[in-house]
Amino acid sequence: MTVSADLAMVNLDSSDPAGHAAFYHQVLGWEVTHSQPQYAMINFGGVSIGFGLVEGYQPPAWPDPAGDKRYHLDLHVDDLAAAEATFVAAGASKPDFQPGGDRWVVLLDPIGQPFCICLRPQS
Repeated sequence: MTVSADLAMVNLDSSDPAGHAAFYHQVLGWEVTHSQPQYAMINFGGVSIGFGLVEGYQPPAWPDPAGDKRYHLDLHVDDLAAAEATFVAAGASKPDFQPGGDRWVVLLDPIGQPFCICLRPQS
């Protein structure tokens, strides 16, 4: 297969783009390259995540077996408990439903969008 494109950016809907970017800046350590009420962006290594304001944005319920599946980010960490504590202190919350056992943890970012922290694979 011939590669015809490179991922440049992922854009996420948000109720608070600047706050959303600030949260993921803390979680990932990526640079905030743009931050306004309507749109914000973080970047690392030439790849960006953008956060665009959507009036009336409603995050998905977690869990919601009747709802449509949306995106979520999986983040590798070295220590689940330490990462969970750090991310909760930065504004995340931990829902009661946790399907990962001791392999991953589902958290909700400050606007309610689920993301997972997963143990980094050992090489």
